[in-house]
Amino acid sequence: MQGYILNIVKVKEEDLIVSVLTQNKLKTLYRFYGARHSQINLGFKIDFISIFSVKSKIPMLREVLHLGFSWQFDRNKFSLWQDFCKLLFKHLKDVEDLDEFYFLLLEDAVKKIQKQNPKRVLVEKYIELLEFEGRLSKDFYCFICEDKIEDEIILKRGYLPSHKYCLVGKIFKKAKIKELFETKSTLFLDDDEVEILWQILLEGL
Repeated sequence: MQGYILNIVKVKEEDLIVSVLTQNKLKTLYRFYGARHSQINLGFKIDFISIFSVKSKIPMLREVLHLGFSWQFDRNKFSLWQDFCKLLFKHLKDVEDLDEFYFLLLEDAVKKIQKQNPKRVLVEKYIELLEFEGRLSKDFYCFICEDKIEDEIILKRGYLPSHKYCLVGKIFKKAKIKELFETKSTLFLDDDEVEILWQILLEGL
């Protein structure tokens, strides 16, 4: 079985509780004597088996094989990747059974980060996530006053749109955000605009 490590919690000296996103589940697994086995880290993709044991109330993580990325030693890329994985865990942590969408989202992101700017890739993936969950506000009504937004727009957490006079923040042209939501591509945005979108993403999925 393969999956992405979204969270690690240390317990009882060297033991770990590890949350792994597989194709259709968010698994919570116990790893005994973590320091005596191959190293694992937040954001790693691993091949593993889970087995039940009388020593633990949750399944044990066994026979872990790290499935490395070509860019995993790029500190900047991997740090941004870990930030996204942390946010995804917080978003999914109360659910066990999941649509394969979330696993495939990470699979595609891993491939694209190899050749593309990681912030651009992850902003685009976030928009895909919002659309999949029915939370992408394509109608462009202000979430504060509920009136239609005609031109300039401010985005807040969840990329919720508002009028520039309803909230304080970075002002975007509505046409740019509309194209972003429709194409799920940041190619036509400059780096400063992508940075603002990334900072909004960091507020939570």
